[in-house]
Amino acid sequence: MFTLRPMLEEDIPAALALWQGLPGIGLRDADSPPALARYLRRNPGCSFVALTDRGELAGVALAGHDGRRGYLHHVAVAGAHRRAGLGRELVRCCAAALKAEGIEKINLWVKADNGAGRAFWDRIGGRERDDILMVSLITGDNPNA
Repeated sequence: MFTLRPMLEEDIPAALALWQGLPGIGLRDADSPPALARYLRRNPGCSFVALTDRGELAGVALAGHDGRRGYLHHVAVAGAHRRAGLGRELVRCCAAALKAEGIEKINLWVKADNGAGRAFWDRIGGRERDDILMVSLITGDNPNA
């Protein structure tokens, strides 16, 4: 049994530990604790965590919006809890929170070589697009921004 609730700033260390242990997640300097805390404050109630009965983090989904589109980042479930529908539930919670904000389209990024991630998004109705290309513009001196 899991408890799903909005992500809090105090969940950041456990979320980072989970993300760092998964091969399909790519962390950047923008995923620092202060940056993640700022993201949560800008998008209150949009990101969710799943906790075990013992209060341990079993999964996390970072979500927010810019007023037009929603975005999902670093949706992850710990290995021992995979294939039980937890990822789908985390995404459902994030989507409902974004819809309550008037957001009806959510974009996300998946590494091209992340077969498990791509299969997950396909199973829950995500559609890969081949008509757009992601471009990054780094405005500072840090190439790992």
